[in-house]
Amino acid sequence: MFSWKRPGNLGVTAGRLAPCRRTPNCVSSQADPADSVHYVAPIPFRGDAAAAIAAARRAVQGMRRAMVVGEAPGYLYAEFRSQLLGFVDDVEFAFDGQAGVLHVRSSSRLGRRDFGVNRARVESLRRRIAGG
Repeated sequence: MFSWKRPGNLGVTAGRLAPCRRTPNCVSSQADPADSVHYVAPIPFRGDAAAAIAAARRAVQGMRRAMVVGEAPGYLYAEFRSQLLGFVDDVEFAFDGQAGVLHVRSSSRLGRRDFGVNRARVESLRRRIAGG
């Protein structure tokens, strides 16, 4: 398995998730909206931080090869493993109550390309969270 070690820049710092690297294997709702490679829209959410994180946790737990690794008020961190080789992607959620959104970041630990896997995962999570 290619798990390697967890990145040291995970979490929320000054209200922001870590920026994506230049490689096209990461998407983030906090990237520049003009950056079509990395930007993905945040997930709208009505409710408080606890409800938002609970919804994100349920969405993650409903997906295959996913594991919630860490949680703090307004924040959730999960790992997803690829089916064949066990590559790990890091997925984070941070609730912004003022804007009424869950910010999300999904990034591959290794490699350069992800063939759209991180973007597709975020869109799947978006549908699961919107569906309750």
